[in-house]
Amino acid sequence: MKTLKRQLTKGIEAGTDEAGRGCLAGPVTAAAVILPKSFDLPFLNDSKKLTDAQRYRLRPLIEEQALAFAVSHVFQEEIDAINILNASIKAMQIALEQLSLKPEFILVDGNRFKPFNTIPHECIIKGDEKYLNIAAASVLAKTYRDDFMKKLDETFPEYHWKKNKGYPTLAHRKAIENFGITVHHRKSFQLLPKQLKLNL
Repeated sequence: MKTLKRQLTKGIEAGTDEAGRGCLAGPVTAAAVILPKSFDLPFLNDSKKLTDAQRYRLRPLIEEQALAFAVSHVFQEEIDAINILNASIKAMQIALEQLSLKPEFILVDGNRFKPFNTIPHECIIKGDEKYLNIAAASVLAKTYRDDFMKKLDETFPEYHWKKNKGYPTLAHRKAIENFGITVHHRKSFQLLPKQLKLNL
């Protein structure tokens, strides 16, 4: 397994990442994490490469060791209003705002971000595979969003959100075709293949 660097700079640095950009339903969720110099979790890697069980084992360890962390949801109505890219950036900025410790630098997963409170930042493509603070944020964003979608599944079991978490699986699209959409679906997204029309 590749060893990740703790962070890019020497000061108080927050790593931030989001989960749920490609989903058809539910929020986009972001986390921001500031790690101590002593941080040590050998199995921490990009959350997409971890199993569910590994992510949930790591979450309390990250939260115990972090100097500060925060998680934020931006919901489907806002995603539809401002688009998914802007909603993802907004979720990351809300998480950063909620940190109990003010970062001196922000490390962002991906290639797009907007200036935040005059704090310098850098975007890192595949940052969750390179830096521990982004990987930690990735784990928190994914697990908290998964928890949210599992809760929604109790009310809307026909959409299989417990399993697909709102992503465009065959079962999810079949449920949309059969039952229509819910208030949790993103109306600005292509919810069905082009040959199938939805009455919104």
